[in-house]
Amino acid sequence: MDSQDNTSFGVFKPQGHTVISFPSAEQAAQAREALQGIGVAGGEVRSYTDQEMLTQVERDVQRASPLASLGQEMNLVLAHKALAERGYHWLIVHTPDDELAHRVADCVKPLGAERAQLYGRFVIEELIEHAGAPPQVAESPDRQLDAATSSGLEEERADLRPAPSPDGDPPR
Repeated sequence: MDSQDNTSFGVFKPQGHTVISFPSAEQAAQAREALQGIGVAGGEVRSYTDQEMLTQVERDVQRASPLASLGQEMNLVLAHKALAERGYHWLIVHTPDDELAHRVADCVKPLGAERAQLYGRFVIEELIEHAGAPPQVAESPDRQLDAATSSGLEEERADLRPAPSPDGDPPR
């Protein structure tokens, strides 16, 4: 997947893909394996490390059109930055239909996926709901992306993750 072909107003928007964030590289690797188990071919999945996402964010900020701030594209870029700064990793999964996107989200959520966002033509849909999260409110360029946290900040979502167990296993 060439990120240049997956932009809207100069920022990353991989239409027809689900963008999934994980607190660790290990969780992302486990999820990649699990996706193969539900029939998602390896070529349909692209991995991004925290550093690769920070590079992507930097490029997006530099080339973003003013129109990117009218929708949620720029807010998503800033949310990805907040998570990447905390060491998050991503899987970008080609999900050409809603049914597959929901199966992908259901597969990766128990493996520690923080977010699974389906990038449609006009709408970016959050596929993972978190227990105890406040109801989602309207998002706007001024209010930014609704992180479904009491502060409304993505940084708080990352800080709410349970710590890994002493034997190094990811939280469940």
